[in-house]
Amino acid sequence: MHLAPSILAADLADLAGALRLCEDGGADWVHVDVMDGRFVPNLTFGIPVVAALKRRTRLPLDVHLMVEEPSRLMEEYVRAGAAGITVHWEAETHLHRALTALRQWGVRAGVALNPATPVELLQDVLGTADHVLLMSVNPGFAGQAFIPETLEKARRLQAMARRSGRPLSIGMDGGLGRGNIRAALLAGVDFAVAGSAVFAAADPVQEMLALRQAAHAETV
Repeated sequence: MHLAPSILAADLADLAGALRLCEDGGADWVHVDVMDGRFVPNLTFGIPVVAALKRRTRLPLDVHLMVEEPSRLMEEYVRAGAAGITVHWEAETHLHRALTALRQWGVRAGVALNPATPVELLQDVLGTADHVLLMSVNPGFAGQAFIPETLEKARRLQAMARRSGRPLSIGMDGGLGRGNIRAALLAGVDFAVAGSAVFAAADPVQEMLALRQAAHAETV
């Protein structure tokens, strides 16, 4: 299970410190939630913040654009240092074109789905996306409760990808912790976005290790 801590849940007055914790905890990349106050009811990180984060870490930055018309901003975030961009199916009218452009720019191309959006709507772009991010909470705020029905969505998406014969990474974002991360792995999820589970812990570095151990623990 790959781990992508979401710095939205970190101390926003010490993002450099949050990046160090991610590095010390062996994170695979850093998840950066960009919100515009329209697609979701919150405002977060702009392009200068992503550029500043890039200067302070060796970890790749996975930028999750929770914005309306994400294609108008994608290239600027790539130039700021994003190693991957995830756009929402619900927000991007020309999804195939957006994903194709991201690949041409040399970054990971991802598409996110809100909890109420069926995975079957992605059938015709499975060969264009590098990863699909399943939202297991309604996007906009950290600290929400996990929506268990998302596990079945992951299983259906994994089956779709298997039938298509195309490689696809499946991620899950929202409400993940020690108690459900293994269920996500067994449902086909190979990377977990964890915010509050990591940064609300007394020791975020140890919590990242504990999350990995929980994901791969054998049931008795």
